[in-house]
Amino acid sequence: MRLGMLARAEESELTFLNGLGLRCFQWVRFGQHPSATLGSDWQSEAERARALWSGLGLRCSAIAAYYANPLDPAQTEAACRILTRAIDVAALLGIPVVSAFPGAVINPVINQRGGNPVYQSSTNDIPRILEFWGPLALKADQSGVHIAFEHCPQGLHHLSVMGYNFFGQPALWEAFFDACPHANIGIEWDAAHLICQGIDPLENLRMFGRKIFHVHAKDAWVDHSLMRKYGICHAGVAEHRFPGLGQSDWAQILHLLVRSGYTHDLNIEGWHDPVYRDHPGGLQLETTGLLIARKTLEPLLIPEA
Repeated sequence: MRLGMLARAEESELTFLNGLGLRCFQWVRFGQHPSATLGSDWQSEAERARALWSGLGLRCSAIAAYYANPLDPAQTEAACRILTRAIDVAALLGIPVVSAFPGAVINPVINQRGGNPVYQSSTNDIPRILEFWGPLALKADQSGVHIAFEHCPQGLHHLSVMGYNFFGQPALWEAFFDACPHANIGIEWDAAHLICQGIDPLENLRMFGRKIFHVHAKDAWVDHSLMRKYGICHAGVAEHRFPGLGQSDWAQILHLLVRSGYTHDLNIEGWHDPVYRDHPGGLQLETTGLLIARKTLEPLLIPEA
């Protein structure tokens, strides 16, 4: 296991995380990289990126390929192109995971009493999700690449209300995996998204641990005093935090991950903590938060042989 953070495959960002003592990264903004561009010499661009992180003693844990809604007809063609190239790059460079949102079928109906649109997210979406992702999963499987769906709800107050990510609700994971014939599709797991919905991360790991292919190291804090006054749908009740500053038991999280067979990397997802992100100290305090997360997590990792 290695500990890293989310970063572009650019020298400045990789040098920054290397300077913090982190040893891996998840490649974000992949669609903006030359290796993802149609018509480019993508193999050479990908090899150039690998030379950059290898020269710093880093490894790439996963490619964060597409975090919008690939099932939106306006996005489907571009999403398929970027995800296909991400799988090609992962196969070329030996990167084990390509991650994304699975998307959702946005099928609003109008509430006749209020005149407002209401999203209909249900297991009825599964055939459409498999129609899009099935060919990509087969292509990835041929190269030993796993696909990991992140479960950020993409709704207001960190809830899966009016969002565009089918995986925002763990109850739907069960139905999806029951229907999915592709063993190389799994989860990009993040404790913060669960805590903000009142879900116990440890119980979730007991249910889904063997389907986790990549981990975002991010925590959350629910202000129960504020929630008792205003309820869960109120700004500031649930906030994402750096590991070490939230409510997760990271020792138990790592214990259950390892017990489930997970020995891959953890990558800290920064720029979410409301204190360390929005403070006038800017990058200086963001760096402090990253170091707190490193101090919290590093002693818990399985050392490499």
